[in-house]
Amino acid sequence: MPTGGSNRDVTLLLKALTAGREGAEEALLPLIYDELRALAHHFMANERAGHTLQTTALVHEAYLRLCGSAPQDWANKSHYMRVAARAMRRVLIDHARRKHAQKRGGRARPTELEPEMAIQLDDTVDLLALDRALTKLSSLDPRMGQVVELRYFCGLTIEETADVLGASPRTVKTDWTMARAWLKQELS
Repeated sequence: MPTGGSNRDVTLLLKALTAGREGAEEALLPLIYDELRALAHHFMANERAGHTLQTTALVHEAYLRLCGSAPQDWANKSHYMRVAARAMRRVLIDHARRKHAQKRGGRARPTELEPEMAIQLDDTVDLLALDRALTKLSSLDPRMGQVVELRYFCGLTIEETADVLGASPRTVKTDWTMARAWLKQELS
């Protein structure tokens, strides 16, 4: 993942945001935008054909959810990025549920989309099934769930994932291997 603002600068702004300091939110976005965009790109690379969200739209929707939620006590930049990854996952899950409901006869509401918001993805991943399986895995082993989120959705390496989680690369590699096997069985 590309690096934006320094971890220290971002952490200080996150603490200011938590404290409710005016202007912290506006100062934060430019420092983390490239990383959020890279994160969204990894999410979108795993999506299906016909998806109507674009990377930029996913970044903005997740950022709005993070800013619109109850204030959190952000520990550091890694903590913020983990929560941002979850927010992006939720945006995609909510989008998939709305689309699935429309297929079952739900009322579709017309939406004007910018031309750059439409992208094509293939039908290889059932995002709702993956979300259910990942939620189940996370309830059984929270760290394994985080490893999958960071490796699969965020595209982090074993070493980057270990750094974010404060675990050894060997532990992350073991969790990743076990989680993939468990998910494969759960999804088959």
